[in-house]
Amino acid sequence: MSDRPFRFGIMVGHAPDVATFTTWARRAEEHGFDTLITPDPVTGNDPLTALTAVAAATTKLHFGTFVLAAPFRDPKQLAWQARTLNDLSGGRLELGIGAGRPGADEQAAALGREFGTPKQRFEQLAEAVAEIKALANPPRLLMSGAGPKVLALAGREADTVTFTWRPGSLPEEVDAVIERFKQAAGARFDDIELNINVMAVGKDLPAQVQKFIGKSAAELAESGAVSVLAGSPEENIERLLEWRSRWGISYVTVAANYLDQFAPVVAKLSGS
Repeated sequence: MSDRPFRFGIMVGHAPDVATFTTWARRAEEHGFDTLITPDPVTGNDPLTALTAVAAATTKLHFGTFVLAAPFRDPKQLAWQARTLNDLSGGRLELGIGAGRPGADEQAAALGREFGTPKQRFEQLAEAVAEIKALANPPRLLMSGAGPKVLALAGREADTVTFTWRPGSLPEEVDAVIERFKQAAGARFDDIELNINVMAVGKDLPAQVQKFIGKSAAELAESGAVSVLAGSPEENIERLLEWRSRWGISYVTVAANYLDQFAPVVAKLSGS
Protein backbone atom coordinates (compact mmCIF):
# COMPACT_ATOMS: atom_id res chain seq x y z
CA MET A 1 0.00 0.00 0.00
CA SER A 2 2.87 2.37 0.78
CA ASP A 3 6.57 2.74 0.16
CA ARG A 4 6.94 5.67 2.57
CA PRO A 5 10.32 5.38 4.36
CA PHE A 6 10.25 3.98 7.88
CA ARG A 7 10.67 6.25 10.89
CA PHE A 8 11.08 5.14 14.49
CA GLY A 9 10.59 6.73 17.88
CA ILE A 10 10.71 6.04 21.61
CA MET A 11 8.05 6.90 24.18
CA VAL A 12 9.34 8.30 27.48
CA GLY A 13 6.40 7.99 29.84
CA HIS A 14 8.05 8.32 33.24
CA ALA A 15 10.88 10.82 33.51
CA PRO A 16 11.30 12.27 37.01
CA ASP A 17 14.03 14.75 36.11
CA VAL A 18 15.92 16.48 33.30
CA ALA A 19 18.78 13.98 33.45
CA THR A 20 16.41 11.12 32.63
CA PHE A 21 14.95 12.94 29.65
CA THR A 22 18.29 13.98 28.25
CA THR A 23 19.81 10.52 28.72
CA TRP A 24 17.00 8.87 26.79
CA ALA A 25 17.16 11.59 24.14
CA ARG A 26 20.89 11.24 23.55
CA ARG A 27 20.67 7.44 23.44
CA ALA A 28 17.80 7.58 20.97
CA GLU A 29 19.71 9.95 18.71
CA GLU A 30 22.86 7.81 18.91
CA HIS A 31 20.90 4.67 17.94
CA GLY A 32 19.33 6.36 14.91
CA PHE A 33 15.79 6.83 16.21
CA ASP A 34 13.91 9.71 14.62
CA THR A 35 11.75 10.91 17.49
CA LEU A 36 11.24 10.99 21.24
CA ILE A 37 7.63 11.36 22.31
CA THR A 38 6.02 11.80 25.71
CA PRO A 39 2.42 11.51 26.93
CA ASP A 40 0.19 14.18 28.46
CA PRO A 41 0.93 14.56 31.27
CA VAL A 42 4.26 12.92 32.06
CA THR A 43 4.51 12.14 35.82
CA GLY A 44 2.30 15.16 36.47
CA ASN A 45 4.51 17.58 34.54
CA ASP A 46 3.65 19.62 31.48
CA PRO A 47 5.07 17.75 28.47
CA LEU A 48 5.90 20.82 26.40
CA THR A 49 7.99 22.23 29.22
CA ALA A 50 9.71 18.88 29.72
CA LEU A 51 10.51 18.58 26.02
CA THR A 52 12.68 21.70 26.12
CA ALA A 53 15.32 19.46 27.73
CA VAL A 54 15.22 17.16 24.72
CA ALA A 55 15.54 20.11 22.35
CA ALA A 56 18.62 21.36 24.20
CA ALA A 57 20.32 17.95 24.50
CA THR A 58 20.07 16.87 20.85
CA THR A 59 20.68 18.26 17.37
CA LYS A 60 18.78 16.00 14.96
CA LEU A 61 16.22 14.14 17.06
CA HIS A 62 12.64 15.25 16.60
CA PHE A 63 10.42 15.28 19.69
CA GLY A 64 6.76 15.61 20.45
CA THR A 65 3.66 14.82 22.42
CA PHE A 66 1.67 11.60 22.21
CA VAL A 67 -0.80 13.12 22.58
CA LEU A 68 -1.82 16.43 24.14
CA ALA A 69 -5.40 16.64 25.35
CA ALA A 70 -6.82 19.71 23.63
CA PRO A 71 -9.40 20.41 26.38
CA PHE A 72 -6.59 20.95 28.91
CA ARG A 73 -5.23 24.01 27.08
CA ASP A 74 -6.17 27.37 25.65
CA PRO A 75 -5.80 27.04 21.85
CA LYS A 76 -4.02 30.36 21.29
CA GLN A 77 -1.58 29.80 24.14
CA LEU A 78 -0.89 26.27 22.89
CA ALA A 79 -0.13 27.61 19.40
CA TRP A 80 2.23 30.17 20.95
CA GLN A 81 4.06 27.47 22.91
CA ALA A 82 4.25 25.19 19.89
CA ARG A 83 5.59 27.97 17.64
CA THR A 84 8.25 28.89 20.19
CA LEU A 85 9.47 25.34 20.74
CA ASN A 86 9.40 24.51 17.03
CA ASP A 87 11.23 27.67 15.97
CA LEU A 88 13.89 27.49 18.68
CA SER A 89 14.63 23.83 17.88
CA GLY A 90 14.98 24.36 14.16
CA GLY A 91 11.64 22.78 13.26
CA ARG A 92 11.99 19.57 15.27
CA LEU A 93 8.67 19.62 17.17
CA GLU A 94 6.02 17.07 16.17
CA LEU A 95 2.89 18.08 18.04
CA GLY A 96 0.53 15.22 18.81
CA ILE A 97 -2.97 16.26 19.83
CA GLY A 98 -6.35 14.65 20.45
CA ALA A 99 -9.69 15.24 22.14
CA GLY A 100 -8.61 13.72 25.47
CA ARG A 101 -9.36 10.38 27.04
CA PRO A 102 -12.78 9.85 28.65
CA GLY A 103 -12.84 10.42 32.38
CA ALA A 104 -10.20 13.16 32.53
CA ASP A 105 -12.61 15.65 34.12
CA GLU A 106 -10.66 15.88 37.36
CA GLN A 107 -7.39 16.74 35.65
CA ALA A 108 -9.06 19.32 33.43
CA ALA A 109 -10.66 20.92 36.49
CA ALA A 110 -7.27 21.12 38.21
CA LEU A 111 -6.08 23.17 35.23
CA GLY A 112 -9.10 25.43 35.38
CA ARG A 113 -10.51 23.97 32.18
CA GLU A 114 -13.94 22.59 31.27
CA PHE A 115 -13.62 19.02 29.99
CA GLY A 116 -17.10 19.09 28.52
CA THR A 117 -19.12 16.71 26.41
CA PRO A 118 -17.69 14.72 23.49
CA LYS A 119 -19.09 17.37 21.14
CA GLN A 120 -17.45 20.17 23.11
CA ARG A 121 -14.13 18.30 23.27
CA PHE A 122 -14.17 17.85 19.51
CA GLU A 123 -14.83 21.56 19.06
CA GLN A 124 -11.90 22.36 21.36
CA LEU A 125 -9.69 20.03 19.34
CA ALA A 126 -10.76 21.58 16.05
CA GLU A 127 -10.09 25.09 17.39
CA ALA A 128 -6.61 24.09 18.62
CA VAL A 129 -5.77 22.47 15.28
CA ALA A 130 -6.89 25.59 13.42
CA GLU A 131 -4.67 27.82 15.59
CA ILE A 132 -1.66 25.55 15.05
CA LYS A 133 -2.16 25.22 11.30
CA ALA A 134 -2.45 29.02 11.01
CA LEU A 135 1.10 29.52 12.26
CA ALA A 136 3.61 30.83 9.73
CA ASN A 137 5.83 27.82 10.38
CA PRO A 138 3.58 25.18 11.96
CA PRO A 139 5.07 22.08 13.57
CA ARG A 140 4.37 18.66 12.13
CA LEU A 141 0.92 17.65 13.40
CA LEU A 142 0.08 14.17 14.68
CA MET A 143 -3.52 13.38 15.50
CA SER A 144 -5.09 10.51 17.41
CA GLY A 145 -8.64 9.30 17.57
CA ALA A 146 -11.24 6.77 16.52
CA GLY A 147 -14.53 8.60 16.04
CA PRO A 148 -15.73 9.67 12.59
CA LYS A 149 -15.46 13.41 13.29
CA VAL A 150 -11.91 13.17 14.62
CA LEU A 151 -10.86 10.90 11.75
CA ALA A 152 -12.35 13.33 9.25
CA LEU A 153 -10.51 16.26 10.87
CA ALA A 154 -7.28 14.26 10.88
CA GLY A 155 -7.83 13.40 7.25
CA ARG A 156 -7.99 17.10 6.41
CA GLU A 157 -5.25 18.46 8.65
CA ALA A 158 -2.83 15.87 10.07
CA ASP A 159 0.64 15.03 8.83
CA THR A 160 0.66 11.84 10.88
CA VAL A 161 -2.22 9.78 12.28
CA THR A 162 -2.07 7.20 15.05
CA PHE A 163 -4.97 4.84 15.65
CA THR A 164 -6.65 3.66 18.84
CA TRP A 165 -7.52 -0.01 18.75
CA ARG A 166 -7.74 -2.79 21.32
CA PRO A 167 -4.47 -4.41 22.45
CA GLY A 168 -5.78 -7.71 21.13
CA SER A 169 -6.93 -6.37 17.76
CA LEU A 170 -6.37 -8.82 14.92
CA PRO A 171 -5.36 -7.91 11.36
CA GLU A 172 -8.95 -8.04 10.12
CA GLU A 173 -9.96 -5.43 12.70
CA VAL A 174 -7.06 -3.21 11.70
CA ASP A 175 -8.17 -3.58 8.07
CA ALA A 176 -11.51 -2.03 9.05
CA VAL A 177 -9.91 0.84 11.01
CA ILE A 178 -7.56 1.73 8.18
CA GLU A 179 -10.36 1.53 5.63
CA ARG A 180 -12.52 3.92 7.69
CA PHE A 181 -9.69 6.40 7.81
CA LYS A 182 -8.97 5.96 4.12
CA GLN A 183 -12.55 6.91 3.35
CA ALA A 184 -12.35 9.89 5.73
CA ALA A 185 -9.07 11.17 4.31
CA GLY A 186 -10.03 10.76 0.67
CA ALA A 187 -7.44 12.12 -1.73
CA ARG A 188 -5.09 13.05 1.14
CA PHE A 189 -4.71 9.47 2.38
CA ASP A 190 -1.47 8.76 0.54
CA ASP A 191 0.07 11.99 1.87
CA ILE A 192 -0.51 11.08 5.54
CA GLU A 193 2.01 9.11 7.56
CA LEU A 194 0.46 6.29 9.61
CA ASN A 195 1.78 5.37 13.06
CA ILE A 196 1.55 2.41 15.39
CA ASN A 197 2.69 2.56 19.00
CA VAL A 198 3.89 -0.99 19.72
CA MET A 199 3.11 -2.19 23.25
CA ALA A 200 6.00 -4.63 23.56
CA VAL A 201 9.18 -5.70 21.80
CA GLY A 202 9.99 -9.27 22.80
CA LYS A 203 7.85 -11.38 25.10
CA ASP A 204 7.75 -9.21 28.22
CA LEU A 205 5.14 -6.56 28.92
CA PRO A 206 5.49 -4.09 31.77
CA ALA A 207 3.70 -5.60 34.79
CA GLN A 208 1.12 -2.82 35.01
CA VAL A 209 0.29 -3.14 31.31
CA GLN A 210 -0.01 -6.93 31.50
CA LYS A 211 -2.30 -6.62 34.52
CA PHE A 212 -4.54 -4.20 32.62
CA ILE A 213 -4.68 -6.35 29.49
CA GLY A 214 -4.72 -9.76 31.15
CA LYS A 215 -2.34 -11.31 28.62
CA SER A 216 1.40 -11.48 28.10
CA ALA A 217 3.19 -10.21 25.02
CA ALA A 218 3.78 -13.82 23.98
CA GLU A 219 0.07 -14.60 24.24
CA LEU A 220 -0.84 -11.49 22.25
CA ALA A 221 1.69 -12.43 19.58
CA GLU A 222 0.42 -16.01 19.42
CA SER A 223 -3.13 -14.74 18.88
CA GLY A 224 -1.92 -12.62 15.96
CA ALA A 225 -2.62 -9.29 17.70
CA VAL A 226 -1.28 -6.20 15.96
CA SER A 227 0.17 -4.61 19.08
CA VAL A 228 3.41 -6.44 19.82
CA LEU A 229 6.62 -7.44 18.07
CA ALA A 230 7.59 -10.55 19.99
CA GLY A 231 9.94 -12.22 17.52
CA SER A 232 13.63 -11.95 16.72
CA PRO A 233 14.87 -8.74 15.07
CA GLU A 234 14.70 -10.49 11.70
CA GLU A 235 11.13 -11.66 12.34
CA ASN A 236 10.10 -8.21 13.54
CA ILE A 237 11.59 -6.63 10.43
CA GLU A 238 9.52 -8.94 8.27
CA ARG A 239 6.40 -8.13 10.24
CA LEU A 240 6.92 -4.38 9.89
CA LEU A 241 7.44 -4.77 6.16
CA GLU A 242 4.14 -6.68 6.01
CA TRP A 243 2.36 -3.97 8.01
CA ARG A 244 3.64 -1.29 5.67
CA SER A 245 2.65 -3.27 2.61
CA ARG A 246 -0.83 -4.09 3.93
CA TRP A 247 -1.77 -0.90 5.79
CA GLY A 248 0.78 1.78 4.94
CA ILE A 249 2.12 1.97 8.52
CA SER A 250 5.64 3.39 8.34
CA TYR A 251 6.13 5.25 11.63
CA VAL A 252 6.68 2.92 14.59
CA THR A 253 7.09 3.96 18.22
CA VAL A 254 8.04 1.81 21.22
CA ALA A 255 8.45 2.39 24.95
CA ALA A 256 11.90 3.71 25.86
CA ASN A 257 12.77 0.58 27.87
CA TYR A 258 12.74 -1.37 24.59
CA LEU A 259 15.32 0.92 22.95
CA ASP A 260 18.19 -1.57 22.95
CA GLN A 261 16.02 -4.50 21.87
CA PHE A 262 14.56 -2.51 19.01
CA ALA A 263 17.78 -0.83 17.87
CA PRO A 264 18.70 -3.62 15.36
CA VAL A 265 15.35 -3.10 13.62
CA VAL A 266 15.95 0.64 13.46
CA ALA A 267 19.44 0.11 12.06
CA LYS A 268 18.06 -2.10 9.29
CA LEU A 269 14.89 -0.27 8.30
CA SER A 270 15.22 3.42 9.19
CA GLY A 271 14.84 5.56 6.09
CA SER A 272 14.26 2.58 3.80
